[in-house]
Amino acid sequence: MRDLYIMVVAAVVVAHFAFLVYLASGGFLALRWPRTIWLHVAAVLWGIGSVVLHFPCPLTWLERWARQHAGMGRLPPGGFIDHYLTGVLYAAGSVGVLQVLAFAAVCVSWIVFVARRRRHPTAKLAK
Repeated sequence: MRDLYIMVVAAVVVAHFAFLVYLASGGFLALRWPRTIWLHVAAVLWGIGSVVLHFPCPLTWLERWARQHAGMGRLPPGGFIDHYLTGVLYAAGSVGVLQVLAFAAVCVSWIVFVARRRRHPTAKLAK
């Protein structure tokens, strides 16, 4: 049974990384697949809510639960970001800079998306 919980932890970690990549790049994907813009809007709103309003992350909750049942060490209070990213993929003092860069990427992708829609108003969002 322990192996099942370890697999849940691994799946949650992959889902968390995928969400963060999608958060920064999903607007660019919507340039190719315009219908996905609404999913990206929801992801960005959730990301803003997590950072600004401190929404509790259901993936972090699930990972904590699965780690406990697997007999693994606890996540730090900051959760996924503090454990897997801060101090590992980037310096601890760079969190704000990375958040601004991610938000800038979202803004650029959305500006390009809106500009394309205005240039081709009859283009359907069905791609």
